[in-house]
Amino acid sequence: ADGYYEYMMVECVYSTSDYSDMVLLVSYSFNKIVELQYNSTVGKYVGITEDGVRQAERLNKNQADLQQQKASVDTICRHNAQNNDVAVRDKA
Repeated sequence: ADGYYEYMMVECVYSTSDYSDMVLLVSYSFNKIVELQYNSTVGKYVGITEDGVRQAERLNKNQADLQQQKASVDTICRHNAQNNDVAVRDKA
């Protein structure tokens, strides 16, 4: 089928039980090529392709969005990790 394939993938990565090393990764892909990524450790968007670099420059000027992404480590990642870990530990 002809057309475009665009998607966003959100990952919360951690390895400690206290979640102190929690990292939020948000990858934006177009036609199966990752063009742009937000990494909470870096604290900004990083362009991977030429178009992704342009998008990152534009997005990194939006301080409100960067603050929201940074807050997502707690509101999304830690929150869901705690809920999931409790469910797994209760089943063990």
